[in-house]
Amino acid sequence: MTKHPVDQGLPAGRLLLLGLQHMAIMYTGSVAVPLIVGSALKLDAATIALLVNADLFVAGIATLVQSIGIGKLIGVRLPVVAGATFTVVNPMILIASQYGLTAVYGSMIASGVFGLLLARPFAKMIRFFPPLVSGTLLLVIGVSLLGPGAAMIAGHDTEAPDYATPSHLGIALGVVALIVLLTRVLRGFVAQIAPLVALAVGLIVAIPLGLTQFGGVGQASWFGLAAPLHFGAPTFPIAAVLSMCVVMLVTFTESTADMIAVGEIAGRPATDADVARGLATDGLSAILGGFMNSFPDTAFAQNVGLVQMTRVRSRWVVAVTGGLLVVMGLVPKVGAAIAAIPEPVVGGVAVIMFAMVAAVGVQNLKKVEFSGNHNTFIVAVSLGVGLLPAFATDRFGTSIFFQHFPAWLQTICGSPITLTSILAFLLNLLFNHLGARKDPDLLSAP
Repeated sequence: MTKHPVDQGLPAGRLLLLGLQHMAIMYTGSVAVPLIVGSALKLDAATIALLVNADLFVAGIATLVQSIGIGKLIGVRLPVVAGATFTVVNPMILIASQYGLTAVYGSMIASGVFGLLLARPFAKMIRFFPPLVSGTLLLVIGVSLLGPGAAMIAGHDTEAPDYATPSHLGIALGVVALIVLLTRVLRGFVAQIAPLVALAVGLIVAIPLGLTQFGGVGQASWFGLAAPLHFGAPTFPIAAVLSMCVVMLVTFTESTADMIAVGEIAGRPATDADVARGLATDGLSAILGGFMNSFPDTAFAQNVGLVQMTRVRSRWVVAVTGGLLVVMGLVPKVGAAIAAIPEPVVGGVAVIMFAMVAAVGVQNLKKVEFSGNHNTFIVAVSLGVGLLPAFATDRFGTSIFFQHFPAWLQTICGSPITLTSILAFLLNLLFNHLGARKDPDLLSAP
């Protein structure tokens, strides 16, 4: 019996290169979380490096579990790459400021237990994520991530003197052009690794431009992973725990949409049991992250885009990515070498991956019936309101649209992904499930 493409292995060389490509795509987004949190809390360089190593290690474990699975309880068994979620940044900073880092990791452990308990009930709601909802959400995920993608290319401070310098924009657009050229001209495996080839060429071009900094490779140690509970025994303030549980719900929403998308791309639609195992992995990563000084993980949208672009559906490729991430977490020198790839180079690839996620959303919406119903209205309201936080930002790209709301509400409303998912989910229930009926006026509309 022929194996499904998701379960098929590939030659070792291809597995390694394709796994490395997935890792290169997600690396910057994943390590950005510990860098932002560490800087905001004014931690020293050694402690921030510890957070980065722990982040990569836990992301690697979560990715291995998602791709391989453990029994019938955990792991979606699809090509899903896990990485630190940006949703956790503001809550972690607020909790650390009020209660200390022990409360951050205590509340993270508690939210992970909450996630494990909620995974299966939450997954039962998958029937309320039809193409109308999942397509709208994926479209917003892709579009909203273009902002961070632009920041990787042009810079993270719009008022900085070197913001949007021609060299940064030129190298990023050159990487985009090279991916287009390679994808159009080449065939087979070489075309599948076009993003990785473009990254390598971009790195070579960036060296004489002075955009690379390899000094960190020499300074990094060969082995380094902090002992569990490095900051002390965890504490569990009620407010902190509730805040992290909200983060877990947000993470579940995003992961559900990404797993549904990967399942459709891979030709193996995710069932509610699959989603439950995947969400349980998110809960497990929060528990592990709490003990290992790391962060909660979610499915990374840019890697969903990579699966769509390359059409490589094997989960064993992603398992290799997980293994590489574990190695990077244990060997900081390897991580420092990957970190030397300039952001404009990675950003050039990332914007294509983000846009591919949006394109998958459009494909989903093509399956939706828009005649004689309010589905167009649902998409319009979800997009219009949901994207507001993405377009109202400060000079550093941080959303300020809901800045005067309570912190817990900012966690929900400040994320375009979360806000859109809530709107699309509720509007679909309101118009298509609660006393749904055909509207004669809509049926006769042009």
